[in-house]
Amino acid sequence: MKNKVLTIMTILLVTITLVGVIALVVILKFSDDEEAKEPSIEEVIETSVDIPEVTTNLLSNDFIRISFKIQTDSKKAKEELEKRDFQVNNIIIEELSEVKAEELQGKKGKEFIEKTIKEKANSLMQEGMIEKVYITSMMIQ
Repeated sequence: MKNKVLTIMTILLVTITLVGVIALVVILKFSDDEEAKEPSIEEVIETSVDIPEVTTNLLSNDFIRISFKIQTDSKKAKEELEKRDFQVNNIIIEELSEVKAEELQGKKGKEFIEKTIKEKANSLMQEGMIEKVYITSMMIQ
């Protein structure tokens, strides 16, 4: 009789433990999905820095006027990026001076310059990261 009660109690304890572990895994899984959601437009604006229009020569002896909005992952990263604006401008001028006007034509050219600026500027960042670089205006002459 004692062995039977002990066996039933053990089975119940193991069952309750398994149900608890499964519930914990399900709760953690769903909470991770909520964190992975895209930020609202207010959050994007709150953590973004406007880079004023930069005018520089391209490799092909044309010149470009271009401005950006850079989205960071936090307010601290935004503050750091605002302090590093001169370094970001330097990166933009250096990278554009190595590109021909033809290479900036079309969607691929714009994506290339956005990606390049993001990677180079992220190498400077100590407080957070740059999530996305947007071209807000661009004119090649």
